[in-house]
Amino acid sequence: MTAGADVIIVGGGPAGSSTAWHLARAGARVTVVDRAGFPRAKPCSEYLSPEASRLLDAMGVLVACERAGAAELAGMAIRAPDGARAVGRFDGAHGFHGYRDRGLALRRTVLDGILLDAARGAGARVAEGTQVTDLLRGPHGEITGVRTLDDRGAAAEMRATLVVGADGLRSVVARRLGLARTAAHPRRLAFVSHWRGVRGMGALGEMHVERDGYCGLARVDDGLTNVAVVVPVEDARAAKGRAADFLASWIAARPHLAPRFAGAQPVDDVMVTGPFAQRARRAWAPGAALVGDAADFYDPFTGEGIFAALRGGELLAPFALAALGASREREARAAMAAYDRARRAAFGGKWRLERLVALAVGSPVLMGRAARALAARPELADLLVGVTGDFVPPREVLSLSYVSRLLWFAARPVPAPAVP
Repeated sequence: MTAGADVIIVGGGPAGSSTAWHLARAGARVTVVDRAGFPRAKPCSEYLSPEASRLLDAMGVLVACERAGAAELAGMAIRAPDGARAVGRFDGAHGFHGYRDRGLALRRTVLDGILLDAARGAGARVAEGTQVTDLLRGPHGEITGVRTLDDRGAAAEMRATLVVGADGLRSVVARRLGLARTAAHPRRLAFVSHWRGVRGMGALGEMHVERDGYCGLARVDDGLTNVAVVVPVEDARAAKGRAADFLASWIAARPHLAPRFAGAQPVDDVMVTGPFAQRARRAWAPGAALVGDAADFYDPFTGEGIFAALRGGELLAPFALAALGASREREARAAMAAYDRARRAAFGGKWRLERLVALAVGSPVLMGRAARALAARPELADLLVGVTGDFVPPREVLSLSYVSRLLWFAARPVPAPAVP
């Protein structure tokens, strides 16, 4: 049995590193465990919203991310299945301003190392190559630690007052707590890789919605393009064992995308992740908490996973510290229940918007009308993209005023768009 800690954080990605940094700098004894060795690849859109820069700056790593070559994103372009195209910019969300007027994009092989080093610098201990296999429980079912298996096959137990599950979409912690829940819709898988030489990549991230899925494109560091194709689970079954061929064939079948990949080359293996639409019933249990994708991940279209991970760690920290300092078990549980309420208040508007966006993405007619309405009224597009940039409150686009304006322009007869 290893020496104990105040907090064991399972997962060394952005959620785990953010949680570790905030807790360790406040004086908590923190251990981060991850089954991988870093750097390691991770399927992800790798998009950091303008407001994510505030969190990076608070952790002292924003300059390091920029020096690592993070690409800058000025906004997002959305293309509907019928060719209608709308653009929203981060510097145009009328009356709202992000921490910066641009987003960033940096490969996870680079970003995660920067964040994990920050956690170490704050005093956290990091155990790489250490897989959590189960949770330890006390006499009343409360979580008291974890069971682990290292990369040499050695088993161990680690004790802590609080265990934080920051271990992503397939969270072992959430499953062992019995909190993991999967929605019936939308059930999608993502195929992600990096390409060199994709033509026409500019300062905008791009989302190309098709009748059978969507494709996200964005510049990242080292002159590469992050390419993510997201399709229904039933369509992805044909890709088993041939993920690279599936992604390339999907792109080649799109006349507006295929010419941009002429001469382009993938520089790494295609990674597959999903199904999505995962949400924990609640983000805590006695002696445990969930953060980042382990607590919630609905769909990657809005690309806010990294911000939610970083913000989740920041949000959890004061409640975790209160639980650690509680003199009674009842007080510790009250602190974690308060964390769950704060998390719902912070992210609830985003969750509602994600579901509305998923409805539009799943309906070619609705997506086309929405794209034409956003193109006709750029200020509406700017506000929507500002929400995905995490600096415009979701209520601005969930309001009756915004929805009525969008529907009015969507219902107007317009000329058929020219399909490239």
